[in-house]
Amino acid sequence: MFFVPIQYNEPIFRPPGEAQSAILQVTIGCSWNKCAFCEMYTSKKFSTRPFEQIKSDIEKLAKIYSGVRKVFLADGDAFVLSANKLIPILEEINNQFGKIQRISSYALPKDIITKSNDELIQLKNLGLKLLYIGIESGDDKLLQLINKGETFKSTVEGITKAHNAGIETSIMIINGLGGRKYSHQHAIRSAEIINQINPKFLSTLTLSMPFGLDHFESRFSGDYQQQSIKELFEELKLFIENLNVNNVIYRSDHVSNNLILKGNLSKDKALLLNQIDEAIRNTPANLFPETPAFL
Repeated sequence: MFFVPIQYNEPIFRPPGEAQSAILQVTIGCSWNKCAFCEMYTSKKFSTRPFEQIKSDIEKLAKIYSGVRKVFLADGDAFVLSANKLIPILEEINNQFGKIQRISSYALPKDIITKSNDELIQLKNLGLKLLYIGIESGDDKLLQLINKGETFKSTVEGITKAHNAGIETSIMIINGLGGRKYSHQHAIRSAEIINQINPKFLSTLTLSMPFGLDHFESRFSGDYQQQSIKELFEELKLFIENLNVNNVIYRSDHVSNNLILKGNLSKDKALLLNQIDEAIRNTPANLFPETPAFL
């Protein structure tokens, strides 16, 4: 194995579960890039990369990461590419890497919906077996306030369509997304949507404001009232209390989280709730979260 430099258009983000994966940048930035809470791709203008550039990177990555069995397609929502553009990329990954265990990507529900069932099955058969989807909330009012561009209905439709094609999903919910005013409906409706889709993986992140509270409030189209850490724990408890799912691998271990939780839902539901209860008892009511320096 020898080193061949890959020129990424930075910053590059990938899910924690892709730490050992080869990262292939097939798009630059995020095609939506309008969410009030997200600053990940605000420094980039969305564009797609030519196939010949992608093919060259695949060849180099296959040499660098000899033996690697997972490839993650960056940037923010590589699944925005049509099936006709994704298929040759997946074929080239398989040709160069050999036996691939899994190819994955961030995705938006709307970009799943636009693909036919046959196209999704073909993508899955070529190794694209997991989509990371930040649905953030199941509450339509809150989705509108953060300018998510999705609804409860479109989210369920897209994720169900992926599941029916055999593609698994890893779903993200943001704790504290709506602040104190919208906390209850956020927790309840988010539990409802997770109950409907029953993903393989579920994670909760905590709202972060890297540019400060005032900046976030200027992008949030409603009355945002910041929650204390104790209130965030109470919202998280309400969310988990109302989950009714089977064999979902749950993680709350992002750098933004104030409490690390890991378990299987519903098997470990009582244990997780006990951990949250303990955190609520031991957290001062006037303690507010600090924004991480790096997300």
